[in-house]
Amino acid sequence: MDQIYMKEAIVEAKKAYAMDEVPIGAVIVKYNTIIARAHNLREHEQLATAHAEILAINEACKQLQSWRLEGCTLYVTLEPCPMCSGASILSRVDRVVFGASDQKGGSIVSSFSMFDQQGYNHYPTYTSGVLADECASLLKDYFKEKRNKK
Repeated sequence: MDQIYMKEAIVEAKKAYAMDEVPIGAVIVKYNTIIARAHNLREHEQLATAHAEILAINEACKQLQSWRLEGCTLYVTLEPCPMCSGASILSRVDRVVFGASDQKGGSIVSSFSMFDQQGYNHYPTYTSGVLADECASLLKDYFKEKRNKK
């Protein structure tokens, strides 16, 4: 099932790519149903917080009419940054599934392990590397294209 939902997150990442946004996409699933989907909109919205995960979390909260996303899984094409990992914790997402690792800013397994820090009242589980090559290729292609335009 993880690959099916990650493919949906990749669809969202491709929407970001088409808008000249960093191609990161996210979906949130509850009871095997996608309840929210989003893609990066930082450039379009000129908001530092307009990451795919934050936008998807906000949409899921609206759909469920609750800030608590218990029973939900967040699928995202790139390992979440500290802000998005923190939002996963604070919204009580049960599980985070990501594709490509982010050596520069990932805060689940790469730069540091936010989900392993002592003191939080909620700890999502996580699965890494789902369709990682496809997720990473989107990012590599995007940044290669950006460099070639300069």
